[in-house]
Amino acid sequence: MKLAVALLAVLACCAAPAAAAAVTIETAFPPRERADAMLVEAIGRARSSILVQAYTFSSRTIAAALIDARRRGVQVTVIADRGETERRPGGEIAMLGAARVPVYLDGQHEAAHNKVMVFDAGDPGCAVATGSYNFTYSAQHRNAENLLLVRGDAALCARYQRNWEQHRAHSLPWRK
Repeated sequence: MKLAVALLAVLACCAAPAAAAAVTIETAFPPRERADAMLVEAIGRARSSILVQAYTFSSRTIAAALIDARRRGVQVTVIADRGETERRPGGEIAMLGAARVPVYLDGQHEAAHNKVMVFDAGDPGCAVATGSYNFTYSAQHRNAENLLLVRGDAALCARYQRNWEQHRAHSLPWRK
C-alpha cells in the first residue's frame, strides 16, 4: 500500500511550512505490498540521474527499468557489493553492465549492505528510496521487508548523494 504523508511534524522545527508540504513518504511492506512496483514507478519518473547502492541485485524487473531509464537519457550508476556480485557472475549486474550502465563494486567493507536509490539528486523533486528491501525476487515475494520512498527533501537527497559519492570513491569498476 502506498502511503503519502506530509512530514509536517518532522520538519516543523527545520523548514518553512511551504517546503514541508512538498515532502511526501511512500511505504511498502513486501511480500504483501509491491515494493518492486513502487521502485519501477520512481525509476520511470527520474529525469536526470539515479544513483544505486545494492547489496544483492537479482530483480530483472528493476534492472530492466534502470536500463530503460538509461536509454531515455537518465544517468544511471550502480555500486554493488563485490562479494555478492562475484557469487552471481551472470546475474542482473551483468545485465546492467551489458546495457552500458556504469557499475562499480564496493569491496572495502565486509558487506556493502546499502539498499538505496537516489533519484534526481540536486533537483527540488529529488527522492530517496531505502530500507531493508534488496533489489531481488526474494525480497519481493518471500521475505518480510520494508521500503521507504521520500520525495522532495533536498537535504536528505544531498546527504544520501554524499554517502553514495564516498562509496563510489573507493569502489572499482565492474568487469565481465
